[in-house]
Amino acid sequence: MKSSPWRNGHGDLLREVSDAARKHGLKFGVYLSPWDRHEPRYADPTEYDKYYAAELDEVAQHYGDLVEFWLDGAGSAGHVYNFQRIIEELRTYQPNTLVFADTGLFEYGDIRWVGNEEGTIPYENWNVIDRHGYLRWRPVEVDTPLHKAHWFWHPDDGGTLKSLPELISTYEESVGRGGQLMLGLAPDRRGLLAEADVARLQEFGAAVRRRLGSNLALQHISHHDAADLALDGDASTFWSSLPASHHAVLEADFSEPVTFDHALLMEWLNDGQHVERFRVEAWDGKEWKPITEGCAIGHKRIESFPPVTASRVRLNILWSSSEAHIREFQLFRVGDGSNAARP
Repeated sequence: MKSSPWRNGHGDLLREVSDAARKHGLKFGVYLSPWDRHEPRYADPTEYDKYYAAELDEVAQHYGDLVEFWLDGAGSAGHVYNFQRIIEELRTYQPNTLVFADTGLFEYGDIRWVGNEEGTIPYENWNVIDRHGYLRWRPVEVDTPLHKAHWFWHPDDGGTLKSLPELISTYEESVGRGGQLMLGLAPDRRGLLAEADVARLQEFGAAVRRRLGSNLALQHISHHDAADLALDGDASTFWSSLPASHHAVLEADFSEPVTFDHALLMEWLNDGQHVERFRVEAWDGKEWKPITEGCAIGHKRIESFPPVTASRVRLNILWSSSEAHIREFQLFRVGDGSNAARP
């Protein structure tokens, strides 16, 4: 920056971005890569570590609270990073910052990498991982760029912009599998997001709101019991099964049949992630028929399936490590997805 004509060499890009984020109600975090091969001192591990620590100190002290710090494992080219020192420097000034790191750096991270940049959690998502005999709560962050296969801006790049159906799939395979979606956006030479990118983001947000905007479970006939706490559309309340139980059933009854093709489930996680196997079932007049099933629920689970019409639907918790706590059991009719089909 000092060598550029921008702001006559006195510009502070991090200051402008952090101020803008807070102005618009966004929390601010940073990614300070330890793999700076352009720095001449990189070849000298001792001197480079001093340089990086000084850079980290500057970032951690002068830009307010950081909600997240991205600690990328990156490459090394023979350099052995002192991750313990990096975290100690950060925590000196930012004790509450959430540190992102891959599973290999689990001692230092609060959030773990999903393991790919495809926008999907390809497995049952458990928040606790076991490494070296230690159990740690490490929720998953799913990072993927808005453009296919690259993170940075390029001119005339509209052909790589992900379609709306692709983004909806990303949402259901990240947020819908209990993860946090980190969608990578890149400014152009103006320092702005490309108009096509902004338009696609607006379409994406509108499509998610349409798909998950009409919770059919709110039509549940209330019996004024505790089950209503999972069917009320309020994620701050939750239903609990009997203490120390390992199986439970949560049922919703309707005054007339409803048609649905998506289910949204949420666990209350303050006491841990307990549900280990579940099944959503519908009553066909004679017996309960399975609709969809899985293992982990966690923060949020979105399941899609062919349309089902029923007046009684239940969440059958087949097994849980202790009593289950369910914040939400919601049902939706998305239809053929035409509201998200435009490329």
